[in-house]
Amino acid sequence: MSILTRWEPSGDLQQEMTRFRREMDRLFGRWGLDSETWPGLAVSYPAVNLWEDDDFVYAEAELPGQKLPDLEIAVTGDSRLTIKGERKEPAPEKVEWHRQERGFGSFERTIDLPVSMDASKVDARLENGVLTVKMAKTPQAKPRKIPVKAG
Repeated sequence: MSILTRWEPSGDLQQEMTRFRREMDRLFGRWGLDSETWPGLAVSYPAVNLWEDDDFVYAEAELPGQKLPDLEIAVTGDSRLTIKGERKEPAPEKVEWHRQERGFGSFERTIDLPVSMDASKVDARLENGVLTVKMAKTPQAKPRKIPVKAG
């Protein structure tokens, strides 16, 4: 007795795609990434938070192990912040890596700021691996209170 089965070319393709996904999961798993998280990861380093109040714009970046003299911070074009530096790779001898989740090498991150800055009034501080940059807004960028007249 013979059994008839319907040939579905897409079935082979589906199996291959499943195998490919497993291989990619295994590959990215070496760096601590899984299929649920790696497509959505930011490709920029360092991660930056940006906020403002009436007088200043603040940027905060996580830079573990960095020293302030090894960083270059610039405000250009009145409304762009650039953070440059280099993360040194540890040089352990005769070891076998099982995970390497932290990247190494030179980095540069440029962020468009929401308003114009006064480049002469920028303060940068590095504490506990967190860089905080405080940038004064230009007078034109500060909110103005408009008096309302009765009439």
